[in-house]
Amino acid sequence: MRNKDMKNTYAWLTLILTATFVVSPAFTNPFMGFTADQLPYPQIDPPVQPAGYAFAIWGLIYSWLVVSAVFGVWKRRSDAAWDHVRAPLMISLAVGTPWLAIANASAVWATITIFIMSAAAIVALIRAPKVDGWWLQAPVGIYAGWLTAASFVSLGSTAAGYGIALGSLGWAYLAIILALGVTLAVIARKPTAPEYGITVIWALIGIIVANLSGAVGVMILAAAGIIVVAGATWKARSPA
Repeated sequence: MRNKDMKNTYAWLTLILTATFVVSPAFTNPFMGFTADQLPYPQIDPPVQPAGYAFAIWGLIYSWLVVSAVFGVWKRRSDAAWDHVRAPLMISLAVGTPWLAIANASAVWATITIFIMSAAAIVALIRAPKVDGWWLQAPVGIYAGWLTAASFVSLGSTAAGYGIALGSLGWAYLAIILALGVTLAVIARKPTAPEYGITVIWALIGIIVANLSGAVGVMILAAAGIIVVAGATWKARSPA
């Protein structure tokens, strides 16, 4: 009975943390990138940052995570496979709940915490079972995909903002390359989750749009990344 109660607790905690994560933007100022006073070298529209419209994907992420959590409590409350996913997902959501407040206060801590969120979400995705794909794997996949891109955007912006070596353009190149490396590793490890790669592609398109009148090299690298991620995603989904 105690073991069953603990499993029920995981389901309810996931729902509660999903709720706190989703409503948290209502209790803090909007985050539209690091402000001039947060970095020694202000990053105004850094080339690594996607265009503003791309962040609308959070509406899909929030709503789908809520649907998943509610379904989990309703139909998969004591499911061991779901609990295997819930453990790292709860870590990501718990760190994500105060993330906007953290980001508005400190670029460095925002970068550290978003990498924790991203790593935990990726672990959750890798653990997601093949069954209940639309109820569990898909929402976790788009969440993990966006966090993969966002974590390296934060790294590139923060590193450039502190004047570390490469400058904003160099950090844009490096951040995209590193994000692509992680993305390809996750696709290889979890080939049944195309929504992950598709979400990273969405972020890369946003970077291209943001640089239409700016850094051509960043646009070319992002476009090459789209081709590589799309190819890897398609190959992973195709039968051998």
